[in-house]
Amino acid sequence: NSRKKPREAAENWDKEIERTKKKRKKEKLFSSLDATKFSQMTSFCALTSNCGSIGWSSSSLFEQSGFVFSQGIRSGVCSARSFKKNKIPKASLSTSDPLLVKAARGDVVSRPPAWMMRQAGRYMAVYRKLAEKHPSFRERSETTDLIVEISLQPWRAFQPDGVIIFSDILTPLPAFGVPFDIEEVRGPVIQSPISSEEGLKALHPIDLEKVSFVGESLRILRQEVGEQAAILGFVGAPWTIATYIVEGGTTRTYTTIKRMCHTAPHVLKALLSHLTQAISEYVIFQVNSGAQCIQIFDSWGGQLPPDMWEKWSKPYIEEIVSAVKKKCPQIPLVLYINGNGGFLERMKGTGVDVIGLDWTVDMADGRRRLGNDISIQGNVDPAYLFSTLPALTNEIQRVVKSAGQRGHILNLGHGVLVGTPEEAVAHFFDVARSLKYDTYSEDCSREKSEVAV
Repeated sequence: NSRKKPREAAENWDKEIERTKKKRKKEKLFSSLDATKFSQMTSFCALTSNCGSIGWSSSSLFEQSGFVFSQGIRSGVCSARSFKKNKIPKASLSTSDPLLVKAARGDVVSRPPAWMMRQAGRYMAVYRKLAEKHPSFRERSETTDLIVEISLQPWRAFQPDGVIIFSDILTPLPAFGVPFDIEEVRGPVIQSPISSEEGLKALHPIDLEKVSFVGESLRILRQEVGEQAAILGFVGAPWTIATYIVEGGTTRTYTTIKRMCHTAPHVLKALLSHLTQAISEYVIFQVNSGAQCIQIFDSWGGQLPPDMWEKWSKPYIEEIVSAVKKKCPQIPLVLYINGNGGFLERMKGTGVDVIGLDWTVDMADGRRRLGNDISIQGNVDPAYLFSTLPALTNEIQRVVKSAGQRGHILNLGHGVLVGTPEEAVAHFFDVARSLKYDTYSEDCSREKSEVAV
């Protein structure tokens, strides 16, 4: 170094000082972060590039105490959102996963997590007020700011354990070649139904840029909610989506698509295969955007006889599950079918992590039939929210006891009905937070002792 020219030595020294300053600044930044947050940040970087690259494992740090909140205490969240478009949300590691994710995986938890299908919607006065300003459902479900605001309305009001994105199972259709409208009276309308090989030509691989508002909304929701609840995404199952595409909209009979199973099976299989690929990519897109759990709605799978469901719905759901598990092996997948009493064992065979029971299935019978090696969700009858609060409390307690102390997500057996009192929804979540599995254990032991005596 002594042989270097004075100017070169000075320049090298200045560079060394600058490197030292940067190093100290970085060390100071890292020391101000706790180890958990730093791990979350670095892990999410891996998540965004390949959600299968995170070393997920079941947590050994289980919650041992109950989370009891006073009734009426439902804290809000930050109302001002100044997040940048591409700001990375916190990652979900096994030691800090939300209660709902742990329960979905079958981990030991202190109480059942709770959320509701259709928990954001017309039963809430704040939603109706927003809908007056934005009367188009497509606008509300395809505009990032509105999606986030509507998704957070029940979170602010009731603090559920799951915050599901406000969207629709038909939302991705235009992204792979199926435009649709939603009319006030008729509901979803597809102007060019697909029922022939010619119709299949309109389909193309899904363009995820056309559903960028979904990804942006999930990222913001993840930032807003943090670790206090799980962010849920969802999709429609191929058969259910196909019913709209073939029938041209909603239907009560499903005769067109059922006839197609016999008259043009090759066309229907090609359609279902295309939908399967698109939906698989859409699920992975939601996970990479921040969704921590995905529900698959085969809403109209129950319109098929069980043997027909085995042929025309189950294989395609299995393909989605397989594709997602390869990329995101520890993201829980939930499968829900409306009217699924005759399908439970078949649903388990799809490989999902959680089976959603509708309200027509007795919870104890559902658990017996499915066994304890899979999680279940449900299944309070939505009509109980119109009954007295004590009756609602008793039903929640009955469902929770019947489901068992592991692998249960408390939910309704269907979506929240229009006209449901907000007071009843608040009570549902207050009761859910007051539950403790250790209390149930004591009660069960006491009941057994009394029977023995």
